[in-house]
Order: sequence, then structure tokens, then C-alpha cells
Amino acid sequence: MAPTPLSESPLPGPIPRYEVPGWRERFGVAAGNTGRDFDLGLWTERPVGEVMRRWSAFQAAEPGFSATVLGHQVHGASVAVHQGGAGWIQLPGIDGHVTTSRGVLLTVTVADCIPVFLVDPVRQAVALLHSGWRGTAAGILPLGVQRLREVAGSTTEDIVMHCGVGICGVCYEVGSEVMSGCGIAVEGPGPWYLDLRQVLVEQGRSLGLSDISSSGWCTAHDTDRFYSHRASRGRDGRMVAYLGFPAGS
Repeated sequence: MAPTPLSESPLPGPIPRYEVPGWRERFGVAAGNTGRDFDLGLWTERPVGEVMRRWSAFQAAEPGFSATVLGHQVHGASVAVHQGGAGWIQLPGIDGHVTTSRGVLLTVTVADCIPVFLVDPVRQAVALLHSGWRGTAAGILPLGVQRLREVAGSTTEDIVMHCGVGICGVCYEVGSEVMSGCGIAVEGPGPWYLDLRQVLVEQGRSLGLSDISSSGWCTAHDTDRFYSHRASRGRDGRMVAYLGFPAGS
């Protein structure tokens, strides 16, 4: 079964942001992705003050959050649970986050990898995962769903999933080790092209999730709007995907 097409819509304002359409009204969450010309990458050669001023502006643009969570991502499958907190929460070696607390904004940095948004609107729990091919192969999606079950008592019938802005299958040429790592058998010399969002959709279906959508944006096609590590040959900055229930909503 094909996922529901649901491409992020641009928001007004000076900060380039794209929101998962309908989720704010349907679930009460802030869910979206920043865009090009607003580099939020922390591990770069750019001046720290310049980067942090952009982070402060981003945080101010989405009111209702007293804490912002970010991991130093390693393309793994570690998922941290956050219960409350305030200010800036930055963790090493983490590619996924879960919270049941209002006012905690989960973020992951992206520039081709797929941000996976999981919402349980019944129990007001959310998970946000940074899923490149290594994280996908390592099972970060099943682990994120498992964490929602453990922490919030979520059921697969209630979890809604969205595969966000990332590189498309037409642009993502990979080696045989990437294909086999993601469970796709290949023969011959290649080249091969991997639709990472489709792999994640199929994983979600196998977990029992039924309400699944997928963005039509491609970071490598739509470089006027988004950063792409591959299309820029490593020169681009980093965007953030974000997800959370604002306090008081």
C-alpha cells in the first residue's frame, strides 16, 4: 500500500520553515523542517555566535517550548527518552528522541537523511528519528516505536508516521552494501538507487502502522529550498526537523 502523499508547506516569516500540513490542526503538534539559507549545523567551521543566533531565532519562531533537544548524531539507532527539562538539551551519540512532555521540542539535523515523525495523539507522545541508510538498516524505526510503547503505552493503531524532507530514490545512488543493509537483494555491477522513504514505509507497515504519509520533497532536486549533502558534495549546511506538543495547547 502506497503512503499518503503529504508534502510540507512553507510557513510565512523570516525563517525558512516547512510544516507537515494538517498536523497542527489534527494533532496539536508543531512538526516540520527548516530550509536553505538558515544553517543550523553545530559541528562546522562557522563562528559559534553566528550559529547560535540562528538557533535562538528558530526557537523563538515556535513558541510554547521551554526545552529544545538535539543529539550529536552518529547514524546509529540509539533513541533517548526525555521527560521534562528546560533550556538546551544536547546529547552525544543519539539519533532519535521520544517524549511525553509538553513544551519539549525534539529536533534532528538533516541534509539528505530522512526525518521520521511519530505521533501518538491519544497519549500525546512523540518520537523524532534521524534515519539515514545506516540508521534504517540498524532498526531505528522499530526501536522508536518500541520506545513509544514502553514510555507511553502506545499501540500501533494509534501511532501516526510521516517520512519527511530527504533525498529521493532517483537521486540516491548507492553501493550494494547499502541495498543489502536495507534488506534489498541486488545482483550485477549496479548502479543501484535506493528510495529510503519507501524502505521506511515498508518497515512501518510491517510494524503494524497504518496511518503513514511521505513527503514529496527531494533535498537533491529541490536545492533552492533545502540543503543537500550529496548534491553539494559535502559543502552544504544543515537543516533541522522538529516535533513536539507545545505547552498549554
